[in-house]
Amino acid sequence: MTDIVNSIRAINSKAVVAVEENNVDKITWLESTTPISKADILAKQKQLVTAYDNNKYQRDRKEEYPSMADQLDHIYHNGVEKWKKTIKAVKDKYPKE
Repeated sequence: MTDIVNSIRAINSKAVVAVEENNVDKITWLESTTPISKADILAKQKQLVTAYDNNKYQRDRKEEYPSMADQLDHIYHNGVEKWKKTIKAVKDKYPKE
């Protein structure tokens, strides 16, 4: 997920801010950072949350895939076709939406 600071830094990676309670109404802009409108921050936050949610299948697959070392060992011992079946099972379990 994303918080207000991450949303601000997605807009301006050099922004220096303090945010109380992850509240867009409680931002202190520091070190001459140019303030960003609340609307722009909230729009960016919504965009980041949507991107995060849309990629859940990637996070799920990553947790279930064997390590790269195990995958290479599987290919060595069983061949590429059996490896593809193993990977396809995970892809089928967590399809792109």
